[in-house]
Amino acid sequence: MSGKAQGTTLSADEIAEYEKKVEGLVEVLSSGSRRERQQAAQVISLIGKAKAELLVPHANALVDALNRPEAQTRWEVLDALTELVPYESRTCDKALVGAETALFDEDSGPLRLAAMRFLCRLGATTENRSEKTWPLIDEAIQCYHGDLEFQDMLLAVIDFSNGKLSPSVRESLAARMKFDAANSKGSLKKRAAQIIENVSR
Repeated sequence: MSGKAQGTTLSADEIAEYEKKVEGLVEVLSSGSRRERQQAAQVISLIGKAKAELLVPHANALVDALNRPEAQTRWEVLDALTELVPYESRTCDKALVGAETALFDEDSGPLRLAAMRFLCRLGATTENRSEKTWPLIDEAIQCYHGDLEFQDMLLAVIDFSNGKLSPSVRESLAARMKFDAANSKGSLKKRAAQIIENVSR
């Protein structure tokens, strides 16, 4: 596995290099050792951020990779699937079960955050999806309020609040954030108020 994968972005040359390797990387997700799966998933996540359309032919395999036991493989794959939502939303629908399991993983904050980002991105695409994902998003807002990842989760909820939400989800989201908008301080208060403003438009 190339050491270049350790960065946060890929250059045009690296994208061309990894375009040839995507299929092999995806195969490692189902056949490699724990360490190999984690390394492959990390590169796949970077490819998703740089050029998600390269992953479209492998969307089903990425959904399947949410069944791997190690948290890092799953959060890297969820990050890739989040980038795939605009290109392959129907296949991403199949990831809901895996994302729900990840969202309530007791041992990994990064995994919970990746699941929240995925659910918010997918849920923002249509009113129907907003209704499917909202109960999970709502529960996570309540469960992880005050946790280390919560502020980053709220950034994903802000994006969700700008999406194509059903009227009932808009109303429920506003009600959920009302307390923080009125009683919290700092960035929590600001983000809660932003969400309420977004769903009230």
